[in-house]
Amino acid sequence: MHRKLIRRYLPHHDEIRGHKHLSWLGSHLHDPNLWHLNRRSVSGAFAVGLFCAFIPVPFQMVIAALMAIVARVNLPLSVVLVWITNPLTMGPIFFFAYTVGTWILDKPILQAAAELEGIGWWLNEIQAIWKPLLVGSFVCGTLSAMIGYFGVRASWRLHLARRWKARVTTRKSST
Repeated sequence: MHRKLIRRYLPHHDEIRGHKHLSWLGSHLHDPNLWHLNRRSVSGAFAVGLFCAFIPVPFQMVIAALMAIVARVNLPLSVVLVWITNPLTMGPIFFFAYTVGTWILDKPILQAAAELEGIGWWLNEIQAIWKPLLVGSFVCGTLSAMIGYFGVRASWRLHLARRWKARVTTRKSST
């Protein structure tokens, strides 16, 4: 993998450790596995970040950070991957998750009304869609986490195999 490229865009671990709002985590932020860029740490970070991106609640980054600390995977990468669901992509992603949930639960897709009728309307709509949304989000999050995890592991291994082959070729040609 291109560790130098990733390191260029990630904040330095001393900045995060010294952040005043993260002091409650104490020594948990001093675990070196949270900051290393190796195959295990990066693939785990992809799994955590992609899974948390599909959680339909605010503060997904906090959940991803806590899961990264518990799983001892790269913390900054886990948090950054949550940004897949940003204000521009959140609607289509969660509608897709809702659609998957309706398909799994064998329920029809509800059509939203054109006008907004206050808080009662919102509560009624949330009550009607929460089960398919949660089921679809869990399924999509789990599948994307698995694809991300195994995809990173496979691409990392392929990259190492290519580097090893180039190294062997260089050695043979120099002798």
